[in-house]
Amino acid sequence: MGKLVADATSSMSTMIRGEIELAKAEITQSVKQGAVGAVFFIIAGVVALFSLWFFWFMIAEILSIWLWRWLAFTIVFVAMLLMAAVFGFLGWRKVKKVKAPEHTIAELNQTKQALTGAVKPHNPGGYPAAAPGPVAPLERR
Repeated sequence: MGKLVADATSSMSTMIRGEIELAKAEITQSVKQGAVGAVFFIIAGVVALFSLWFFWFMIAEILSIWLWRWLAFTIVFVAMLLMAAVFGFLGWRKVKKVKAPEHTIAELNQTKQALTGAVKPHNPGGYPAAAPGPVAPLERR
């Protein structure tokens, strides 16, 4: 009976270790696929970012059909500056609203006060404790 229990325990342990190894392998494979997917997204973003230059150039060329070429490019340039200013302003407003984690800071202060209140300096001789402050260096002779 004891041998059967030992064999069952050993088999169960082996089975659990195998399942853990299988989970590790699956997770590793998923992480690798996710990383490759992220790289593809980054490449797509970079290509899209570089393509914007051609888009705005195309807009300027289309406007140059009806306007002087220099005026068409100036209009596109001013439009791009205005968009940059609007998005910069919106970003500045959002960043300005970011606040410190007040609840966390309050909790940390309470914890600090509780810990410093629980630990009191021990003065066994009854002498007054030395005042905190800089200590003069000892003179060498």
